[in-house]
Amino acid sequence: MRVSIIVPVYNSSPMLEELVQRITLTMTNLNLENNYELLLINDASKDDSWKTIALLIKRFNFIKGINLSENFGQHNAIMAGLNNCHGEYIITIDDDLQHPPEFFPDILNVLKTKDVCYTNYKNRKHIGWKKFVSNLNNIISSFILNKPLKIYMSSYRGMVKKIQHKIIQFKKSDVYIDGLIINSTKNIGMISVDHHARKLGESNYNLKKLLILWSNMILNFSFQPFRMASIFGIILKFLTKLIRKKNNKKQFEILEIKINAKS
Repeated sequence: MRVSIIVPVYNSSPMLEELVQRITLTMTNLNLENNYELLLINDASKDDSWKTIALLIKRFNFIKGINLSENFGQHNAIMAGLNNCHGEYIITIDDDLQHPPEFFPDILNVLKTKDVCYTNYKNRKHIGWKKFVSNLNNIISSFILNKPLKIYMSSYRGMVKKIQHKIIQFKKSDVYIDGLIINSTKNIGMISVDHHARKLGESNYNLKKLLILWSNMILNFSFQPFRMASIFGIILKFLTKLIRKKNNKKQFEILEIKINAKS
């Protein structure tokens, strides 16, 4: 078994050391210390995240660093990782320590029989508005994507290689990973995990990013009649064009890939 762990990184330099240490311990306890890779995707962070990633690469030969040319967003950063990973099983996890890596064994166990494993938070630690938006997003995505309501789509998820291969066939810039997953398989499992309060900084998600995400969901992954006829979809597309700095034609652009010279 070889596992790829993908972490989109944005302004999280102080948290990366602890994240890597906890992932290392978890994979060692699974007896997979020589059978995994950790991809840290720097999404044009404004802090020292890329410098921190470079230092971690010198210490750990299982880390691959990918530096993006500009801030493409979490889903595009994950797509960059999916295009550069080699595991039979892939796990995506956030960089802010709210997702505990200690649940990797449970995710990998589900992937023995399922194509995808999502995680549902037992005790969600989001601030009030984000908790509300997260629940709203779950309802909207169930309607638009024809997703079972009981499946909570979080960014802490696992998938098998055949799903990763299907996802990377998508070449447009407006990436929505969960839409691509739902379009690829219905063989989806779910586990409950702990959710920790954010230790440092603030969430990088805001209204602008959520509108863009919903726009991508509606315009690329909804039922064809709904996509063509929805007034809401047209309005949302107009709004997201107004708030985008520019409409990137690129899915992502990599400035640099770093690996340990000894690996």
